[in-house]
Amino acid sequence: MVEPGKVIVVDGNGHILGRLASKVAKLLLEGNRVVIVNAEKILLSGSRKSTLNEFFSKLEIKSRVNPEYGPYHPRRPENIVSRTVRGMLPMRKSKGALAYDRLKVFTGTPKEYEKVEKVTFPEALAKKPISFYISVGEVSQHLVSR
Repeated sequence: MVEPGKVIVVDGNGHILGRLASKVAKLLLEGNRVVIVNAEKILLSGSRKSTLNEFFSKLEIKSRVNPEYGPYHPRRPENIVSRTVRGMLPMRKSKGALAYDRLKVFTGTPKEYEKVEKVTFPEALAKKPISFYISVGEVSQHLVSR
């Protein structure tokens, strides 16, 4: 598809999170640098209620001794997306950690990436009407308010 070592800019608008994350993880392991823009427009499949309840239940997990010890759960859209990609990389091996260092995720599109050609993955795009999904930005708004 592309030669290793190249910078690939992926537009997250309309993509499903898990499918996009698996494609990006594969590109990272091949040695490419990947930049994901419009992270807040990436979609999660499933009903709004069940998706939000799943995220809220994760927020309730904390240490009884001292809640500051963690675990820490991402609330911002770019952190949710990068954490999902991180889960698909072999982080206990050096190649996984090096691959994760080659990833950048942004909400919106920074000026340096506005005129760059953006890649989309047709197999990761949402096929159902938008009402069957919830965006990462919307999940983030609900998480920040808690």
